[in-house]
Amino acid sequence: MSRSRGSVVGGIALAAAALLAVAAPAPVTAAPAPAADRVSVLDDTYYASAQGRTGAALKAALHDIISDQTRLSYSQVWDALGDTDEDPADPDNVILLYTGRSQAKSEHGGDLGDWNREHVWAKSHGDFGTTIGPGTDLHHLRPADVRVNSIRGNKDFDNGGSAVSGAPDNYTDGDSFEPRDEVKGDVARMILYMAVRYEGGDGFADLEPNDRTGNGSAPYHGRLSVLKQWNLQDPPDSFEKRRNEVIHADYQRNRNPFIDHPEWVEAIW
Repeated sequence: MSRSRGSVVGGIALAAAALLAVAAPAPVTAAPAPAADRVSVLDDTYYASAQGRTGAALKAALHDIISDQTRLSYSQVWDALGDTDEDPADPDNVILLYTGRSQAKSEHGGDLGDWNREHVWAKSHGDFGTTIGPGTDLHHLRPADVRVNSIRGNKDFDNGGSAVSGAPDNYTDGDSFEPRDEVKGDVARMILYMAVRYEGGDGFADLEPNDRTGNGSAPYHGRLSVLKQWNLQDPPDSFEKRRNEVIHADYQRNRNPFIDHPEWVEAIW
C-alpha cells in the first residue's frame, strides 16, 4: 500500500525535529561564584569602609557596619536556628554545636535529650539575658544538647579539663570549657563578633574579650590568647560560611566579619 503525501511530510517533520533535539546544546547553568570572588564583592560593598584599617580603627569601622541589623525576638530564634544550622545531609535536622550530633529540628526544649539555644557569649557576661539585641543575636546562638549546654554554663573558653560525658572531644573544669576541634574556630569568631558588635551602645554593656577565665557576670569573655589560636587552628568551613550567608540574607542582614576575613582577628587583637 502506498503512503500518502501527508504521511511522508509528517515523517520528514518528525525526523527534522528529532535531529534538532539532538543537535540543540544543553542549557548552560551558571556556576556559583568562587568564595574568593564573593569576598571581593563584599570588600567593595559591605566592607568598603573597613578597607586599609587595622587595630582600633578597623574595630570601629566594623562596628558601624555590622550594627545595621534586623533584630529577632527570642521565640523567633527557634525557627531561625532550624535554617542557620540545618544538617546539609538531612534538611529535617540541625547539627548541635558541641556534640556534632544531627537531631530533628522539632526536638527542642528543656528536656534531657532535647536541644536548646546556647549563648556562646554567655548571657550572664554583661547580664543581657535573652533580651532583644545581644540576647537574640543569631551570630552567637547555636543549637546545643541541653545537658552539655548546662555543663558549659557561663564558663569562659580555654584548653584543658576533664572529658565531657556524651560529648566526645569536649573538656571542662571549674571555670572553663573547651569545645571539640571542629568548632573551636567557630566559637572564637562568635565571641569576637560580639566584642565588635556590642560596644556599650543600644543600652547594653560594652562586651570585650580578655585573657582570663572566671569572668563571672563581668562583660568580658576569655581566654583571648586561646581564642586567637583557635581562629587560626580551625578556619571557616562551608557550614560556617553558609550560616553567615543565611543570617545575612534571611534574618539579621548583617555578617560576622571574622568568617569573611579571619585575618582581621590578628589585625584588631
